Amino acid sequence: MSDAAPQFSMRSVALAALLPTLLFSIGEGAIIPLIPLVAHDLGASLALAGLLGALVMVGTVVGDIPSGAIVARIGERTAMIWAALLSVIAVLICLAAPNALVLGIGVFIVGLATAVFGLARHAFLTSYVPIQYRARALSTLGGVFRAGFFVGPFLSAGVIHLTGGTQAVFWVFIVCCLAATAVLLLLPDPASTFGAPQGRPGTAGADGLFRTLRANRGVLLRLGTGVGLVGAMRATRLVIMPLWAVSIGIGQADTALIIGIAGAVDFALFYVSGQIMDKHGRLWSALPSMLGLGSGLLVLAFTHDLPSNVAWFIAVAMFLSLANGIGSGIMMTLGADLAPRSNPAPFLGAWRFAGDLGSAVAPLAVAGITAIATLALASGVAGVAGLFGAGILARYIPRYLPRTAKRPAEHPAKPAASK
Repeated sequence: MSDAAPQFSMRSVALAALLPTLLFSIGEGAIIPLIPLVAHDLGASLALAGLLGALVMVGTVVGDIPSGAIVARIGERTAMIWAALLSVIAVLICLAAPNALVLGIGVFIVGLATAVFGLARHAFLTSYVPIQYRARALSTLGGVFRAGFFVGPFLSAGVIHLTGGTQAVFWVFIVCCLAATAVLLLLPDPASTFGAPQGRPGTAGADGLFRTLRANRGVLLRLGTGVGLVGAMRATRLVIMPLWAVSIGIGQADTALIIGIAGAVDFALFYVSGQIMDKHGRLWSALPSMLGLGSGLLVLAFTHDLPSNVAWFIAVAMFLSLANGIGSGIMMTLGADLAPRSNPAPFLGAWRFAGDLGSAVAPLAVAGITAIATLALASGVAGVAGLFGAGILARYIPRYLPRTAKRPAEHPAKPAASK
């Protein structure tokens, strides 16, 4: 509607979607690093403890596609509320867990709730934010998520220092989830703030989900592969950098400092990424980001045995953070652009599944290549994959989202004819 844009403000988005997201991600960021430690305290081996720590991501991947049907049926705001409450139940299971198996069940449910909450906030901004502000809103959402994961571990460290036990950190997540729920309940309905969403039907079940997947199978296979590689590059960067520091003999404190500064560079660029996408087009953020991530990992592969390998590590770490920051919000923005306006949630669930699957598979691939060969080869393979992903994005973003279009087509799964 023409009156949607005047009603919009970044402040209203912050209250309705970003503040609950910040609270939820702070709580999640507080517990995720400590899940392996809690599992080990319950008698799990180091290998099993690591596996349990990965169950949040596994639960998120499993929950991505069905979360689309859930959000389409009950609405974004209600879905976020129930996801936050489900997280509380899951964390209480973790607190009461007598063994590692029960802890794993609770952690897996946290992942399922994360999928629903993440999809709901993504669909919320897709439905209510005018397209001229969309990339900035979604890149800010990505920045808020990163901020929560930055603050959460520091908060958990303070709680452990005060209480002397790791399990007390689970209460941080409970408090954050309840606070997010309170914010969502106390705020007015989004329709009264932004105006009605763009033509959503009243219900959408499994039939609507599968119909959406069939109608959009082309873009999900093509650009979905590209976005899966974006997720893979981001996860690879987070895994390889600390492993690389260990392999070249950098101490733990120095490693934490370098990665922390790199994380600050990454975080500082989230709004710049949104401005680039809104003013110049999505490709101007996506392509430099993937080229940077791919080339950075490829360069890193050849620096391991150089005399100045520590200096190279620092330089590449900062370069990778710059590349990642420039692409902040790109996966969510592309998904929002491509989703059918009448019912975006089912498509967004499948879209997020592609990105999260890449994020889940990449660390396993890095571990496997490192085990049978070297970490340098793993970095090189990841770099080549990143450059391949850049090629996919360069080919298919202009095809499915032509720069001259004022807004995405109602059914963007059919590319423009080209011969």
